[in-house]
Amino acid sequence: MTGIEYHRDLKEVQSDAQLGGVLDAAACAPFDRIAWFAGLEAHCGLRPLLVVARDEDGLAALPLTDALPHPQALANWYTFRFRPLLAGPSPERLLTRIARDLARKAHRVILSGIPGEDGSAALIATAFREAGWHVRSEPCDVNHVLALDGRDYAAYLAARPGQLRTTLKRKSGKVETRVLTHFDAVLWTAYEDIYAESWKPAEGSPAFLRAFAEAEGAAGRLRFGIAFVEGEPVAAQMWTVEGGTAFIHKLAHRESAKATSPGSVLSAALFRHVIDEDRVTDIDFGTGDNPYKRDWMETVRPRYRLDMLRPGHPANWPVMARRFAGDAAHSLARAAKRR
Repeated sequence: MTGIEYHRDLKEVQSDAQLGGVLDAAACAPFDRIAWFAGLEAHCGLRPLLVVARDEDGLAALPLTDALPHPQALANWYTFRFRPLLAGPSPERLLTRIARDLARKAHRVILSGIPGEDGSAALIATAFREAGWHVRSEPCDVNHVLALDGRDYAAYLAARPGQLRTTLKRKSGKVETRVLTHFDAVLWTAYEDIYAESWKPAEGSPAFLRAFAEAEGAAGRLRFGIAFVEGEPVAAQMWTVEGGTAFIHKLAHRESAKATSPGSVLSAALFRHVIDEDRVTDIDFGTGDNPYKRDWMETVRPRYRLDMLRPGHPANWPVMARRFAGDAAHSLARAAKRR
């Protein structure tokens, strides 16, 4: 017998020994943990709705925003990827059960940032289609990653573009770097000052990021790098290491120090640390197709947006009409090109 649960109180989930334990065991990245969702609620204004299906064999959980009848993924700009949390031998059946039950409460569900390489996008799309939803899947972003395939830092560096290697050779002697594996409040304040003087837009939620850094530092997963020129902190980066993967969350440098390339030198120090000391197998540079990521990464993976509609709900009819009209126009255009 499969039961469906709707949890709005994440403390209730954490206190449930079976549910909280299974979800924690299924986590292999920050974005899978209940603590991550709790941080989004506490600091980013996202109200959680964790939809859970479980039976004697397994469990499936879909983290959504509490915005019925139009929930979305419980994720934001800090989230590298969104996917359901699954445990047991047949998660597809449980996810389909969630989709069927959601049809009683929601007329549209939008999930963005879903990976395709692990089968998550196809799994969700199939589950909702089998439950009677109309599903539109399309790429919405990209994710830059690096698979080390047994290389040490020296071998990895030798494969970087010549211009980057030249920059590191010329500038490294002018920049001092430190990599910390714990949270340091003084250096975090330096990071916030650096970020404020960088090329980046205003931080979306400084409180979320600091709380996350503090928690990761306490857990031993934080890798915080900071660079100095003549004693002044001029660049900082926040990485975490978990399950054999290093995640690059934040990086910034002062525009006034750009000539010394402190960001590149600091990146090199962190790559060296996670490759040769942490012995990670993969490095994940998050989402966004920033040109500088191509110098450090070797693979680009798509992220998908799934827009699911209940065909019988009147609120969806205008959307579906536009979709069908757009599809028909696209098909006619392609047919015309073939003539």
